[in-house]
Amino acid sequence: MLFVLCSQSGMCCGALLRMAVWPCMPKRFVVAAYEFSELPRYATGFELAESLTVVARQLHETSSPEATLRTAVRLAVHILPGAEHAGISVIEHKAQRQSLAWTDEVVRSADALNAGREHHPYWSRLWTAPVARIEDSASADGDGDRALSGLGLRSVLSLRLRADRRRLTVLTAYAREPRVFDESATRIGRLFTAHVGIALDSATLREQLTEAMRTRDLIGQATGILMERLDIDASEAFASLVRTSQRENVKLRDLARRIVDAGESE
Repeated sequence: MLFVLCSQSGMCCGALLRMAVWPCMPKRFVVAAYEFSELPRYATGFELAESLTVVARQLHETSSPEATLRTAVRLAVHILPGAEHAGISVIEHKAQRQSLAWTDEVVRSADALNAGREHHPYWSRLWTAPVARIEDSASADGDGDRALSGLGLRSVLSLRLRADRRRLTVLTAYAREPRVFDESATRIGRLFTAHVGIALDSATLREQLTEAMRTRDLIGQATGILMERLDIDASEAFASLVRTSQRENVKLRDLARRIVDAGESE
């Protein structure tokens, strides 16, 4: 159930949104890996700091959330030590794993093999921890994954980008040799995904605000409903809409439509 919080009162308008339906799965994007002339491969020390600056700039220059995802997977294979392939996917409880962006087809194949395996020990780990690793997919112990090993992907490093009770957005890097991703690679990965997450939130917000200008009448109605129900002013009501839209990964227009429809049905 979606809800909107008022920053002053702490009240919610969940009653307006009980009929809301979780949005459709995001679109898929495939990209080809290529060299970034400004970005040293597998940087360390001050070189890493400079590389992260380049990463931040390139991520924030993207024009949409989809472009941010495409750029992120290309950058991942350059900045994460040992990474040869990378992808971003969504994992939902009791639902299939879906690829959003990938550097090459082997990543898409890996996601397809793991579709619907949310109870696999490796993927289950990501619901409670920000990072999960497979040291060697060919291992006979509980960390092994013969499906990935069959694709020639021996080392796996997954890092959460976004998480809520129902879905995870995850960036995963792969390597063909075992035990590639050590603690250093994991730390760099977490720094990198922090930049990706911020850029993705910014791109999503820009897209939502652009859409808001196109649908201002509908959003104006929803804002009016929130103003009346929560006893807040117009700027607070609109800010509450934007925050909820971003947090729940719902387009501002769609969220406004649900509020208006719920209000009319009462």
